[in-house]
Amino acid sequence: MKLWDKGLAIDKKIEKFTVGNDRELDMHLAEYDLKASKAHARMLGKVDILTSEEVKSIEIELEKLQQQLENGSFEIEEDFEDVHSKIEFELTKVLGDTGKKIHTARSRNDQVLVAMQLYFKENLKEISGKTKQLIDVLLGLADKHQEKLLPGYTHLQVAMPSSFGLWFSAYAELLIDDLYLLEAGLKVVDQNPLGSAAGYGSSFPIDREFTTKELGFSTLKYNVVAAQLGRGKCERTVTSNISSVANTLARFAMDICLYMSQNFDFITFPDELTTGSSIMPHKKNPDVFELIRGKCNKLQSIANEMILITNNLPSGYHRDYQLIKENSIYAVENIKEILDVFIHSIALIKVKDINLQDEKYKYLFTVDSINDLVMQGKSFREAYQIIGGQVQEGTYEAAKGKKHSHLGSKDNLALEEIRRKKDQA
Repeated sequence: MKLWDKGLAIDKKIEKFTVGNDRELDMHLAEYDLKASKAHARMLGKVDILTSEEVKSIEIELEKLQQQLENGSFEIEEDFEDVHSKIEFELTKVLGDTGKKIHTARSRNDQVLVAMQLYFKENLKEISGKTKQLIDVLLGLADKHQEKLLPGYTHLQVAMPSSFGLWFSAYAELLIDDLYLLEAGLKVVDQNPLGSAAGYGSSFPIDREFTTKELGFSTLKYNVVAAQLGRGKCERTVTSNISSVANTLARFAMDICLYMSQNFDFITFPDELTTGSSIMPHKKNPDVFELIRGKCNKLQSIANEMILITNNLPSGYHRDYQLIKENSIYAVENIKEILDVFIHSIALIKVKDINLQDEKYKYLFTVDSINDLVMQGKSFREAYQIIGGQVQEGTYEAAKGKKHSHLGSKDNLALEEIRRKKDQA
């Protein structure tokens, strides 16, 4: 059954090509299409297009389908193009002509739009929640390890003293920036497109404010053409926001891979979180973080894909939009899994004691030495030249590390301020 079926046969090769993998993808959207169909039926009853008995009978059947979805028996068979045609078929099979009335005053276009936006809306909230959970874990680690020094690097050269507290809380605060973007994405998708039909509205006297309230949207996408143009824009926005989270996690994962290597040897993880080599028995590989890095880099490419597919499309619907469904859902589902794995793994990190007397850290405190001379009355430029000369001559002796007292430095992490920022986000 096809929603656009006019009784004409279609070439099977063309049918396979145009349907693609919508059936599999639409399992992610089924609950949202059921929810939107229920709100649409109630609205049709409110404006007297359906009787109250028809609305009730449709609601009962939609509830049955929801139960099937929850117990795992709901299936979109190969006879159907997508979840929308499956649901309408099931309603019609039981209710006859009443089931056929569910499509009154809507199009598959706004069906897809509203299902996708409800899916994005719920999942952006879930992604934000997981991101906040990771921030809390990192701030806890920062608090626990704030006294443990960590060599800081620039250009991958030993630079200045840092701390594990500074490292953990740095990524925590970066993730708060990502929360801001997730919130912006939520505002974009939290606008009801239902009622825009094929993109030009309907001559039926529908009540779009009613469905907005029923579906829990904050507002309407008032202009029906703007609602249709939202297809692609929502996907670009959501995948771009996810890309920002992925960027932060990919960089963090790279640090972890680097710091686990014997050349750095700053951290380690329990054996059960690492893998070995088939020929080198000493290996303890950070595969989980290498995969996180690779998966996050892949996620960052998806936003560009969304732009390339939709960039030069004119107004109105085009079948090109079908191609953005798969990877936008992929981005949502994968970032959730990545966050779960990251939260689980990073909580088990083991911070090592670093021997700062090692020769390679000899110049870690040169800046502190310069600052000591400045505090004794020398100009910064003169102090820089003195310490620089000692380094060149090989006579530099590291001073004992100084406390860094300013807000946000290694000895004043501002963890409570970062927590407040997270709560406000």
